[in-house]
Amino acid sequence: MLDKLYGIHGDALELKSRRMEILSTNIANADTPAFKAKDIDFRKVLSWEVGKGAMMMTNERHLASPFALDGGEVFTIPYNTAVDGNTVEIGLEQAKFGKAAVEYQATLDFLQSRVTAYKRALKGE
Repeated sequence: MLDKLYGIHGDALELKSRRMEILSTNIANADTPAFKAKDIDFRKVLSWEVGKGAMMMTNERHLASPFALDGGEVFTIPYNTAVDGNTVEIGLEQAKFGKAAVEYQATLDFLQSRVTAYKRALKGE
């Protein structure tokens, strides 16, 4: 029942949370020499999550997804690499984090309104 209630939005919320963690790690390591900034390819990971029910594993040694080893993380391609090899561009990372936070909150609000609607339906309102 919860899968019907939340649909894809539960997986999306978890993925957006993980992306915010990665972006905050980038921001925290903006001054670390040779640190390579990462991000998540949200569309690829989420499309895999949506389609994974159609695939069947025939052997337990098969990977669960193409993102099993790296969690869908990709290195970002910097516009300007620092002299010390750091690829974090603080302004860009902060902008991405702000946008990710808004998207996370929007998904959370959507799920909350959905739960509220089901609660009202169960109460008979």
